[in-house]
Amino acid sequence: MNNIKKKVKEKIKKYSNEEYLDGYIKNEFLTDNGNADIFLKIKAKDELFDPMTYGNQLDLNKNIYDFIDNKSSMLDNNISLNVYIIGTDLSKDEIEKVKHIISEHYAIELYKIQKEYRRYKSKVFKLLLLGVAFLDFYAAITISFSSTFLLEVLGFLFSFTLWEAFDAFIYAMSDLKRERESITQRLLMTVDVENKDK
Repeated sequence: MNNIKKKVKEKIKKYSNEEYLDGYIKNEFLTDNGNADIFLKIKAKDELFDPMTYGNQLDLNKNIYDFIDNKSSMLDNNISLNVYIIGTDLSKDEIEKVKHIISEHYAIELYKIQKEYRRYKSKVFKLLLLGVAFLDFYAAITISFSSTFLLEVLGFLFSFTLWEAFDAFIYAMSDLKRERESITQRLLMTVDVENKDK
């Protein structure tokens, strides 16, 4: 058992080492100009499109987005991405359609994350207003009355609303900002579809 723990610690130390990660990312993705290349090989056209979609609602297979998201999640958000889809047999119109679908997908994802960000921003503002209102009530009751129960309730409500506001601001909104940057990076990436093996 101790041998397994020792091996686990060694692996954690090796793979969480910043030098190792930087080297891996540099070798795996980065080009000489500082951009990152992601290569996606497709054996057949069937693997590219979601079989449950067609017409104006045609979409790519979810695995395509998962692959791009997984690979790009290792990179800093300020790195430009180039995605190469290789090995398909698509016409020029289909290639443009693929590029449009990918761009549209990440535009929709950005819209959704922006909507969520605005919702949290509104929540923080409302909670702060509510917290200040409870603080005003608390101060007024402290001066006018001596009800310890009411003071405790208002003190709790004041603390709770401010805690919730700061929690949403510090954690939720920070996470949403990072996610928004990642989605924007993918929205701005260049996509190239090649009808041959690289």
